[in-house]
Amino acid sequence: MRDEDAGKDARGPTPKTTARLFCALASAAARRHVTGLMSKTSPTVGIVSLGCPKALVDSERILTQLRAEGYEISGSYDGADVVIVNTCGFLDSARQESLDAIGEAISANGKVIVTGCLGAEGNLIRDRHPKVLAVTGPQQYESVVQAVHQAVPPMHDPYVDLVPPQGIKLTPRHYAYLKISEGCNNRCSFCIIPKLRGDLVSRPIRDVLYEAERLVASGVRELLVISQDTSAYGVDLKYATSLYRGQKVPARFLDLARELGKLGAWVRLHYVYPYPHVDQVIPLMAEGTVLPYLDIPFQHASPSVLKAMRRPAAQEKTLERIRRWREQCPDLTLRSTFIVGFPGETDEDFEMLLAWLDEAQLDRVGCFKYEPVSGAASNAIEPWVDEEVVDQRWHQFMERSQRISAARLQRKIGRTIPVLIDEVSKSGIVGRSKGDAPEIDGTVQLAPSRGVRVGDIVDAKIDSASDYDLHGAVIGRTRLQA
Repeated sequence: MRDEDAGKDARGPTPKTTARLFCALASAAARRHVTGLMSKTSPTVGIVSLGCPKALVDSERILTQLRAEGYEISGSYDGADVVIVNTCGFLDSARQESLDAIGEAISANGKVIVTGCLGAEGNLIRDRHPKVLAVTGPQQYESVVQAVHQAVPPMHDPYVDLVPPQGIKLTPRHYAYLKISEGCNNRCSFCIIPKLRGDLVSRPIRDVLYEAERLVASGVRELLVISQDTSAYGVDLKYATSLYRGQKVPARFLDLARELGKLGAWVRLHYVYPYPHVDQVIPLMAEGTVLPYLDIPFQHASPSVLKAMRRPAAQEKTLERIRRWREQCPDLTLRSTFIVGFPGETDEDFEMLLAWLDEAQLDRVGCFKYEPVSGAASNAIEPWVDEEVVDQRWHQFMERSQRISAARLQRKIGRTIPVLIDEVSKSGIVGRSKGDAPEIDGTVQLAPSRGVRVGDIVDAKIDSASDYDLHGAVIGRTRLQA
C-alpha cells in the first residue's frame, strides 16, 4: 500500500481512497480470521467496511454480536448468505463510493443490508438500490442484527459457537482500535458528522479500560485510541467517576491516557482537538506512559480560513504550544491533516499556511483538496476556489511537507529505536516506530533477522531514511515488554 493514492505517510488519505483502504483491510482481515471456521449448516455473513477506523470498530461490534449468535463470517460474496455494507457519508465522493459498493454487493450476492453514516439517508439508498433488504443509520447495531435475523435466521449452538473475550477484530492481532466515544459537539462548517452521529456521547471510563484490558490480554501490543474528538472525552458525562480495579477514576482525557498507559501496551492518541488541557498529556509522553505521538487536525493556518471553518484561529499560540511540547518531549511526533482550496481561501491565505508549516515542522502531514459535502454549511461560502488552483496548491503543499518529513527522519539515522513488527518475510521485515500509526504513516524497513515474529517489539539500529520511511537492522533480542 505504498502507491501515490493509497493515503499513507505524509501524503495523507485522498477522499475516495479512504473508503477503498478500509474495505480492503476489512475483507482481508476477515479472511485471515475465519480460515477454517466455515460450516455447512451455520448461516454466513459477509461485511464490507468503508470509511474511517471508527466505522471499522462499528463493524467489529456487529460481527462480534453475530458470531456470538452462531453466524459464521465469510471473506467473499460467494460464501455469504447475506452481506452487510457499512457505509461512509462524510464526503460526496465517499457517498458515491458507498453507493457503488452497495450496487456491487447486490450484483454479486443479492441479499444486502446497509448501515453506517450514509444509512441515515435511507430514501437516497432505496431510490438508487431498491433491492436492499434493510437500511439503518450509524451506531444502530441492534437494528443491523435484527435485519440479519430476518434475512437469515440464526442457528446458535452455545457449546460450539464461542467468541473470544476481546470480540471479533478486523485488525491484525497485535494492534486494535479503541473507540472511547461517539459523536461530536463541534460544528465545523465543512463537516456533517454531528448530523450523522449526533453530539458527543462518551463511554464510561471503566468500560473503556476493561475493554482495553481484554485486548491486551488477547495479545494486542498497541491500542489506537479513536473517536470524533478524543480530547473532549468525558465532557458530556461531566467527568463522572467509575469504579475500576477498586479505585474511582474520572472520565477525563488525562486520566484515561494515564490508566491506559499502565496496561503494558503502546497507547496512540488519534483525533485530538487542540484544547488547552491537551498540554497536560505531554508529560505522560515524556515519561513513556503513552506514545509520544499526537494526531491533531489543525486544518489550516490562516485566521480568516479557520474562522470560516469554525476552527480555533490562534495559530501563533499553537506554534508556541508546539515549541513547548517539544521542549518537554523531544521525541514527540506530530501528525496533522489540512484542507486546501477551502471556499474563500486566497493566495495570501495559502502562503500563510505554507509559512506556518515551515515553522511548525510537523512530522506527518496529510492534505485534502476541499470537497463539498451535502448539508455542510461551508457550501454557502463564496467565492469558491478554481479547481485548477486547488490542484496546484495541493501539490505545492505536499512537496513542502515531503521535504519537512524527509529532513525530520534524517535526524533518526544512527539511533536505536523500538519497532513494532507488522510483517515478516524472507526478503525483510516491516515494522513501525513509536512515531508511525498503521496505514497512514511511514514504516521501518528492516533487514531479515531470525526469530522475529509479527507483534514483537524489537530494538532496531537506523542506518538510512527516505522521504517517509526509515531503514535499518534488528539488534539485540526481542523485547518482551512495550
